[in-house]
Amino acid sequence: MALPLSHLPGEIFREVRVRKWHAVLVFALVSFGVLALGFLWPYKYESEVVIFVDDQNIIGPLMEGSAVTTEINDRASAAKELLWSRNVMNEVATDTAIYGAGADELDPEKLEGRIAVLRKNLKVRPRGESFFSIGYSAESPMQAFRIAQRLGQAFIEASTSRKKAESRSAYEFIDKQVRSYERQLSDVEGRLKVFLSENVDGTEQEANQKMAGLRGKLELAKLEKRELGTRVASLERQLGNVSSTFRQERTQDAYQTRIRSMQEQLDALRLKYHDTYPDIVILQEQLSELRKQRAAAIAGGSSSQSVQGEQIVNPLYQELSADLAKARTDIETVNTRIQSLEDLIAEQVVRMERIQSNKAEYSELTRDMEVNKQIYDDLLKRRERARVSMHLDIEGQGLNYRINETAQFPLAPSGPQFFQFAAAGLLLGLIAPFGAIAGLLQVDPRVRAKSQLEGDSGIPVLIEIPNIRTPFEKRRDRRVTMSVIISAAIVAVVYIAVAVSSVMGVF
Repeated sequence: MALPLSHLPGEIFREVRVRKWHAVLVFALVSFGVLALGFLWPYKYESEVVIFVDDQNIIGPLMEGSAVTTEINDRASAAKELLWSRNVMNEVATDTAIYGAGADELDPEKLEGRIAVLRKNLKVRPRGESFFSIGYSAESPMQAFRIAQRLGQAFIEASTSRKKAESRSAYEFIDKQVRSYERQLSDVEGRLKVFLSENVDGTEQEANQKMAGLRGKLELAKLEKRELGTRVASLERQLGNVSSTFRQERTQDAYQTRIRSMQEQLDALRLKYHDTYPDIVILQEQLSELRKQRAAAIAGGSSSQSVQGEQIVNPLYQELSADLAKARTDIETVNTRIQSLEDLIAEQVVRMERIQSNKAEYSELTRDMEVNKQIYDDLLKRRERARVSMHLDIEGQGLNYRINETAQFPLAPSGPQFFQFAAAGLLLGLIAPFGAIAGLLQVDPRVRAKSQLEGDSGIPVLIEIPNIRTPFEKRRDRRVTMSVIISAAIVAVVYIAVAVSSVMGVF
């Protein structure tokens, strides 16, 4: 049955008085046990290098838009991943300046063990936005100092070489893509050139424009034909109402006057037209007829004063006939033009069909060339930016890591110190007896208080008999108490002496 908490402090002190020697023994064992743990505790010495991330130098604003500086987002995590890489760990694990001669001749099993220890004791911590630390802890302060210093140097070297390799590989990749697109663009341009040389029909727009022009000319020609047809019909009606000849009384000299007049008209027409012109042909026939009549009149012996009647050509009829012949000639000319235009339109239709059949191939060629040209121009810009970025990394510009604080030789171990173990041991030794007795009271089945019995059995207790000691027992108890106090003081003095001697370096 559990002891009520209200009676627990009194029972603890009573049990301590009863078990004085056990309490002193527990005090001594716990105190010296913690002190021994302080002696055996593996103390770690830690040294660290503080790295400054220089991403705000003057090159950044000057080269903004022209170059891309290499960036690392989670710098501390990236630094740890870089330091954990096999190459960096192998360099540090085989460094003879740290591990002495023969460090670079380890067998694979020992090398793996050393790398595992390096990774276990490596610590990378962020320190603000632009700083992070690379620390290493070891049991030897000199080893911690050397390894931390070497890790800082290895990180700077690895990050610099990696930046250079990244920028160079990016430039080489983009340059390879540029050359590939150059070949593709040249190939497309060659195919387009061959296509245009084999298909000289022109573009669809040119064909449509030419077709529209031909159709316009055809419509004008047909309109002109209709106008000429109307004119021919009008001339034919007028010619039907006019007599071709009429009778005129003339003397012989009148023939000569008429011939002279018609000869003048013929000479005037020959200045403008060929001899096949209808008016010229008609005048020549009329002149020939007049000369025959005049010759006949002279042969008949008629005097120049004689008068005779003759049938002569009607000038109006002659003019209308000439106009009708000209109009009919113009109609034939227009018909020839219309037929030529229709033939040209038919040829243009065939040409437009060829253009439509070649349109898909032409569109594909031009589309490929435009797309390749756009990508090629963009890659050219990117290649130049990559070239500048590569030179930035080669020159050590852009994002840089610099050692802000070098590794310091650790003068004191990290973690709990020996004097802390000593103070904790003394305190725990004092508390241990009371804690142990408190635990025993909670599991002790004996009844130690009236309220405990009443609560468990439900029967009221009428009287409680106290513990009575004789004067002898009291004197004996005082002597034991004094011996216990002296023993505890001796244990405490020895404990403090051992702890102080260890702190001062005696042990």
